[in-house]
Amino acid sequence: MDLFEKIQFTIATTLKLAPNKITRETSDKDLAAWDSLAHVNLMMSLEQTFDLFLEVEDFATLTSVPAILKYLSEQGKA
Repeated sequence: MDLFEKIQFTIATTLKLAPNKITRETSDKDLAAWDSLAHVNLMMSLEQTFDLFLEVEDFATLTSVPAILKYLSEQGKA
């Protein structure tokens, strides 16, 4: 499973969506299920899935698949 697939699975599972609803371009604006509470839950899921600690300040920037991919790559999780 590559990095995108892991992110796709994590988002889909957390938001209770079909994985095919999550593309490489998906953002919080594209999915009604990705509201503010779901975003917090998603950040916790990302921490667990990728064994990292996210600063609260990072939450505001991690609102799309491209942003999450970039962040995880910078953290050496690719």
